[in-house]
This record gives sequence, C-alpha cells and structure tokens, in this order.
Amino acid sequence: MQQFNTSGIPAGCPAHENVQLYGPEFGADPERHYAHLRSTGPSAPVDIAPGVQVELVTSYDAALYILQNPAWFVRDSRRWKALNEGRVPEDSPALPMMGYRPNALFSDGAAHARLRQAVTDSLATVDELQLVRQTQQSADYLISQFSSEPRGQAELMADYAQPLPLLVFSDLFGCPPEIGDRVIVGISGIFEGTTGADQVLGGALAELIALKRRQPGEDLTTRLMQHSAELTDEEVLHQLVTLLSGGTAPLSATIGTSSALYLSEDWQVGLPVEDAVSQTLWKYAPIANYAAHYPTQDVELGGRTLLADEPVMISFAAANNDPKLTKHREQLSAKAHLAFGAGPHGCPAKDPAFMIAVTAVETLLNRLPDVEMRVAFKELAWVPAPWSRSLVTIPVRFTPRTVTSAAAAPAKPVDVRTGQLSAPAAQPSAASASRKAAHAAPQPKGGLFSRFLAWTRGE
Repeated sequence: MQQFNTSGIPAGCPAHENVQLYGPEFGADPERHYAHLRSTGPSAPVDIAPGVQVELVTSYDAALYILQNPAWFVRDSRRWKALNEGRVPEDSPALPMMGYRPNALFSDGAAHARLRQAVTDSLATVDELQLVRQTQQSADYLISQFSSEPRGQAELMADYAQPLPLLVFSDLFGCPPEIGDRVIVGISGIFEGTTGADQVLGGALAELIALKRRQPGEDLTTRLMQHSAELTDEEVLHQLVTLLSGGTAPLSATIGTSSALYLSEDWQVGLPVEDAVSQTLWKYAPIANYAAHYPTQDVELGGRTLLADEPVMISFAAANNDPKLTKHREQLSAKAHLAFGAGPHGCPAKDPAFMIAVTAVETLLNRLPDVEMRVAFKELAWVPAPWSRSLVTIPVRFTPRTVTSAAAAPAKPVDVRTGQLSAPAAQPSAASASRKAAHAAPQPKGGLFSRFLAWTRGE
C-alpha cells in the first residue's frame, strides 16, 4: 500500500454519516460543510449525488499531491469500481460529470499527452489581441440588449455572464451562424439537464467538422484538425466538447462573481479588475468539486485508506480556502490557487480564460460607468450544486444608454474605475471577415449567435 506524509495534516476520520454535497442546505453554506469535513482529516467520504459516494479532498497539500502524481492517481473513469459493479444509479446526475469520454480530461499517459498537445498547440495560435476584441464585441452586443431598458435594470448572470463565453467560443470555433446557434443550444442544454442536448451539440459539432474538412479556416476547429497528432474527426469533436464544457460555465461563473465582487459594498475603490478576478478564483473557485481521480492501488492518506478504483474528488473550493494556507498566503504567488487545477491535467487555457474574464468585467464597467448592485453581495444566492460555485442572479441598476457595436468604440477604452487603459482593439481575423462576407445578405433573426453576427454587421 502506498503511503505519503501530508505535512502535518490531521489524521483520522471518525465514523459518521456521509455529508451530502448537493441540495439547498449545501448550496446555502458550502463553507460550513467544508469546515466540518476538514475537521475529520485531509479527505472524507461524501455523497456527491444520491447514491454516489466519493472521497473528497479538502486539504490544499493533499490536493496538490494527488494532482501532481499521475502514477498513483489516474483520470480514466472506466476504472470506477462502483459504476462497473452497478452501484451507481443509471439516472444519476453525477454520470454526465464523471462518466468516461474519449478526451484529454479522462485520458492518461501517452494518450493524454497526444490529445493535450493538440489542444495546447491549437490554443497557442489564438491571437491575444483578437481574443480581447472578440470578448469586447460579444460584451457590447449583450450590453446593447439591456442597456436601453427604461427602468435601467438588468440581471447580469442571465443577460451577460452566461451568454458571453458562448459567443466567444462559437466565434473561436469558426462557426457559421446556424451551427453556432445549435452549439449554444446544445451546450446550454447539457448544463441545464435538457433531454436531447447531447445529440444537438454532437450533431452541430459534427457538421462543423465536416464543413472545415471542405473549407478550412483560421479558427480553433481547423487548427485541431490540422495538428500533427492527426486527430480523428471523433477525437476533434470530443476535444471541442471539452473546451466548451470546461471553458463556458466556469467562465460564466468567474465573470459573474468577479463583477458582483467588484461592485460590492466591501470592495476597495481603486483596486484593478484583475484583483477581483484573482480573488474570485481563490475564494469562489468556479469549478468547486471535480477532477475525480482513481488510485491505481490502495493509498494511505492522513490515516484514511483510499481504495483502488474508487473516485477521489478534488474540492478546489475547499483547498483554496484551507485555513493552513492563510498564514502563508502573502508568500504565495497570486496564481498559486487551484481553480485551474494543477499537474498534467491543469487547464491549458488558464491565461486566455483570465483575459476573457478581465475584459468582460472591464467592458461592463466602461459601457455602464454608473452600474451598481441592487442587492448586497452577501445576500446573493449561490447555485446549490456540488460541481460549480456560481451566483444564481446578480440584479443591477444603471442609467439607461445606447451601446453600439465595438467597431464604433474607441480603439483604447479607458477603465473608468481604475483610470488605466484596457487592451487595444485588434483587427478582425480573416476567419471572422470571411464569415461576414459569406453572410452579407440579410439573415433571419435566428438564435443567439446569428443575432450577434447580424448586430456586428449593423443589420
């Protein structure tokens, strides 16, 4: 049996009924649940869903050890013993989150290295200034839809934070309007539990891949398809799904929480938006409990035995707020949080994700300089789910105004809250320009992405 020292983490876990990491009680006060779990040791058994037990790691040191030791802890959920033995309910909400998919997230060793390299290399070709521009343009469109509301009120999660990453990713993927609409409907439906959403998303992405085989473009989909790893169309599809699921919902949570935090009564005036985003990633990790690992053999962890092939889940939310970190936080890098994971499966898009979040919050503040919360931050409700840490609603008010396309915005907008220049606007990519040319004729209103593209063309 493999053993390791958890650097003074309390050992032992008294017998007790499993803590439920779902439902209104958990959603109302997850920190209290994490504090109780910490009192029993670096990890403890919890129910992540009805009838689904996992070992939850709440210690920062233990979490980092597991994330950085793929020889002892693997990600391939086909090893999940309870699932293979029929002990997991067939309709469990945990299955879509934990069940195996042929992507980099659930792969190990050489298979993981091959898929991850294709994703990493493809993401590296994304122009940072163009990404800022895409985010600003998406933000301007969404703000334009509610900024002239006579009452001067909006709900930032539904109206802004949730749809913004969907627009950015549809553009990055090189989607034409109708396919982009279905991609958004599919991925949104998956997170909302809509029946048939998997099929909608899979069909849309398969059609996109077939289109890029015939007509390659300067987009993320084409770069994945042309990578030297020679991914099959099915592998490309699953990597795109991973990018969508790992990049949209967590980004929505980050944008929403960072905006609310910056606008809160306790925020120190003059601190930059970057600080609000960093604090969100530390204190309100958007991916709260995830990254199930499977011990390759029984492992001793702080007095508890982690059984081979049973899921050990990382609580990024609890680990980031581990009291043992408090006394050393000033000595840690601002990026030492685990919100983006760590080790070989750490998020390959953490820098673009941070940039999108900062740009989204800054654009909101620039376009609506007097925006303010209608409810105190501490009174906002959180989604009662174990997987994510996301606000339910963020009610705001502002002076009604008209927001036009980013093409008409200043090239170097000033952040009105800090007095600093935002990133300069970049020129539209060739892929974006070609899509606009191909769809110059009037289009029906269609879905969200179709309406966004039509707005950017001034239609």
